[in-house]
Amino acid sequence: MTTNIQNYEMMLVFTPVLAEDEFKAAQKKFTSLIKEHGGELVNENAWGLRSLAYPIQKKTTGLYYVVEFKAPTDLNAKLEIQLNRDESIMRHMITHLNKFAVAYNERKRNAPAKAEAKTEETAS
Repeated sequence: MTTNIQNYEMMLVFTPVLAEDEFKAAQKKFTSLIKEHGGELVNENAWGLRSLAYPIQKKTTGLYYVVEFKAPTDLNAKLEIQLNRDESIMRHMITHLNKFAVAYNERKRNAPAKAEAKTEETAS
């Protein structure tokens, strides 16, 4: 039986009361879980403290963390269980990415590097 590998993006909103090292440990916990179950990390982006659109648990800010990864489809159920058990997570969302979303994310990641290269060319 072969499992189907898909592209996903997971956004986590952690409670803002976490210290920096607790935030990093929580990030590592979920990236490790992805790797342990046959997933491959494509990109990680810790957005840090941001305002929420509406209060959650009487909090108006949250620590945002976004991970893009490739994984077997059965990993999502395991991730979902761990996400629901973790009290430091206020909200989470796992989104399946189609080929267009994957291409868009890649262009978006490479855009700052291209813009930087252009400014270096014009400066010299």
